[in-house]
Amino acid sequence: MADLNINAQPDMLRGHYANMMQVAHGREEFILDFLFAHPPQGELVSRVVVSPSHVKRILAALQDNIAKYEQQFGPIV
Repeated sequence: MADLNINAQPDMLRGHYANMMQVAHGREEFILDFLFAHPPQGELVSRVVVSPSHVKRILAALQDNIAKYEQQFGPIV
């Protein structure tokens, strides 16, 4: 992939904390809902909608990064 300059608003750069995630899918997309659960309620902090092929690349990137993390810091329990 060629270099890509990404512009981001400052409020996007700080991110959003999520301690829960739900996944749904249809034929054409996966819906990833990131939630902040604080009983007795919770709130949706971000929704990401991606194609099936892209979610598979996301999974591979997460698996690769988890392996690198555990190599450096030890197993995630």
